Amino acid sequence: MITVGVPLGDRSYEVLVGRGARHRLTEVLPVGVRRAAVVTQAAIGLEVDPGVEHRVWTIGPGEEAKSMATVEELCRAWSRSGLTRGDVVVAVGGGVVTDTAGFAAAVYHRGVPVVHVPTTLLAQVDAAIGGKTGVNLPEGKNLVGAFWQPAAVLCDTEVLETLAPREYLSGCGEMAKYHFLGGDDLLDLPLDERVARCVAIKAAFVGADEREGGRRALLNYGHTLAHALETAGRYDVRHGEAVGIGLVFAARLARRLGRIDDERVRQHARVVGGYDLPTALPRGVDHEQVVDLMGRDKKARRGLTFVLDGPDGVEVVAGVDAQHVLDVLDEMPVRSAT
Repeated sequence: MITVGVPLGDRSYEVLVGRGARHRLTEVLPVGVRRAAVVTQAAIGLEVDPGVEHRVWTIGPGEEAKSMATVEELCRAWSRSGLTRGDVVVAVGGGVVTDTAGFAAAVYHRGVPVVHVPTTLLAQVDAAIGGKTGVNLPEGKNLVGAFWQPAAVLCDTEVLETLAPREYLSGCGEMAKYHFLGGDDLLDLPLDERVARCVAIKAAFVGADEREGGRRALLNYGHTLAHALETAGRYDVRHGEAVGIGLVFAARLARRLGRIDDERVRQHARVVGGYDLPTALPRGVDHEQVVDLMGRDKKARRGLTFVLDGPDGVEVVAGVDAQHVLDVLDEMPVRSAT
């Protein structure tokens, strides 16, 4: 078992990575907890034993469950069951579950402890780490949320063996991102160490900038276009696939702005392609709509804002001319019909 610390002073916590990590749940619950509210989805099919009195709440399937309606349903159900601030929420599932249950825990009684047991690669290397919780609105992803750090995270790599291939690849999109944030050696590591390395990179960013006032925003590398494609809701693309496309797009945009050269663009394409992720846009993307959606991104404070590579590494770049963005979208390869 590999232990990675998230350094946040008196709110620091540990992430356990390895086969069978979920069986350590009783060891990481906050001291004095009497009851646990386990939140999951029917398709997860993973049972956990908190070692205390507990009840399971199952939220709806898919990304549609990541909504304000689900948060209200959870909070009302917990209230009826008598859940108190001295109890704990245990989120078992992918990013939809950890984001939604984590946000519900953050706002119920103004804060109930939460422990995450992420069951997808995407959640283990990204969504469950760092305390960002939230739900979607029709206008965009993750527009309502809170920073609420978990008491612990258990990344059981054994459960990844049952993931559908495309679900596993979705997590690889976040791994590809970490290559450009200090994870150059990721592909040389066995799975447990690779997951732990991604967690450690993210933990360092979170420890230095918990509330995304500065460096933590770099973790959104590749996500501006990715979130726009997901929000449009018209394209058959998973989050990690969208991030892969977003990384290639961001590299091309950085080149257009004179920040990087052709070889660095090719390196982005090689890394993304090395994970068998798409590097081309889905067919039929409405470029004007996508630019409009990118303008609504959470980090867009002074016009179109992107995380872009450059001579000093990856950094936030604000006020990007929309015409440059449209030109790069026009130049992007498009997936062939199958």
